[in-house]
Amino acid sequence: MIPVPTRPDAPILPLTSTSEVFVPPRGRAFQKFSFDFPEPSIEFNGMRFSVLVFTRENAYGLDARQMTAQATDTGLDLTAGGLVWAGGQERASGRVTARLRTEGDAILFGGNTAGGMGTPLAVVQSGEQDFVALSSLDDRVRTKRFYFQPGAQGYRVELVHEVEGWLDLPRVQVPSWRIGRATTLDAAVAPHYAHLERAYHFPRWETRPDVPAWLRRTALVVTLHGMHYTGYVFNDYAKMLEILKWIATQIPADRVLAFISAWDGRYYWDYPEYRAAERLGGEAGFRRLVNEGQRLGFRIMPMFGANAANRHQPSFAAVADAATAKVDGDTMDLNWVDWDNDRHQEGWLAYMNLGVESWRRWLTGRIADAIDRYGVDAYFLDIIGGWTNNTRGDMHDGARRLVAGLRQKYPQVLCCGEFLYDALLEFIPLYHVYSPHGVPYARFFSHLSAPAPVRGSSGVHESGFGRWNAETLGLSQREGLIPTLMVVDDTFTKYRDQMAAVIAKAKAWAPA
Repeated sequence: MIPVPTRPDAPILPLTSTSEVFVPPRGRAFQKFSFDFPEPSIEFNGMRFSVLVFTRENAYGLDARQMTAQATDTGLDLTAGGLVWAGGQERASGRVTARLRTEGDAILFGGNTAGGMGTPLAVVQSGEQDFVALSSLDDRVRTKRFYFQPGAQGYRVELVHEVEGWLDLPRVQVPSWRIGRATTLDAAVAPHYAHLERAYHFPRWETRPDVPAWLRRTALVVTLHGMHYTGYVFNDYAKMLEILKWIATQIPADRVLAFISAWDGRYYWDYPEYRAAERLGGEAGFRRLVNEGQRLGFRIMPMFGANAANRHQPSFAAVADAATAKVDGDTMDLNWVDWDNDRHQEGWLAYMNLGVESWRRWLTGRIADAIDRYGVDAYFLDIIGGWTNNTRGDMHDGARRLVAGLRQKYPQVLCCGEFLYDALLEFIPLYHVYSPHGVPYARFFSHLSAPAPVRGSSGVHESGFGRWNAETLGLSQREGLIPTLMVVDDTFTKYRDQMAAVIAKAKAWAPA
């Protein structure tokens, strides 16, 4: 018998966190260690790989003395029988196994949305026809982070997977990461979205069962702004109805969705009460708006906050346990807006977690009340595209359960989201922040903060004034994007000609 030669171990490279990167950094940089943190690495397919382990109390590297890297028929297996901490000055027990393998033109290895990313995908362009895509092949919503540290010849890249904050696990299996090369951006991105479609069972737009027939015919969305945080009224219910009656003379009303932003009183301040505001016309006024608007043919969609609650509202005590803390324990408030223009962000809004039963039950009840009481056609979930790794429960699972419960009770009532992260496409078919990669599965309309004719007011939104483009009418003809008309305090009284022009363009672009 001819003996089969053993495969030699791959060498362990004595790299650190500062190897082959600019020290000090050139320009602004994110926080990092002020010493050389050990990152013993192996080389595979022209790249170098190492593993770091983070717990709730410290950061750990691999113990180079206990590392082996064995070539296999499909790639390379890296094993570490111990860990180091204190920059390598101390050692700890622990075991890490990483399997690297090639598959076609890609490299896979394994063993969540951060910074506003809607999906765990980053693409680096290194030449006119050279794109490198880095993505996670997870099939659950979990935090991922990408950290790029530049050097003279390339980047030191950290691909970070964060374990569910509500779990304490002695053993973790990290989903595979994929590194692929392509000659175009579309080709670099395509494999990631193909994975998402399979992993989250995205229904195709043409056959989605959660899309009512009227949405497929919708040619225009009209955003009717109600009451600002300060109490300033843009349009009360009676004025909204007057506006809808006029719009019905310009376009068949059954092809229009009326989005009522801040229908419930002071924007965000009155979250999460969700009751018709007396200063806008009260319960009778809102019921008349809905009933007469629907009689004309309009579909009516009021706004709800998926994860915002004012601590000063009477109902907050019943849902206080759902206020969010980040995975490391610090409180996460919805405090990034200066509502009163004192040039300082506010601190009275808690960021709520739909994964906690008290909040999910409360919000479900308020939306159901609006459906039962007024017969609205849809409900809008503000900030539903926000997900945080909380210690009390899974926000994504909570969102899915809220939408599924309402759909079971009200199968013809549409759920709409503000913006999305990838997995939401499974159960929400309409958004108002455009995502071209979501077009095969969903439809979109323009954000409520888009400038209204002609002064560019963002209505109830915090962004103030933008620029109105009289040539484009604030519209762009893009696949899956429904033309949108913003109506603030002076739009109907002063700029009806611009409203008519927007409506005419929407009619011209409308599907048959």
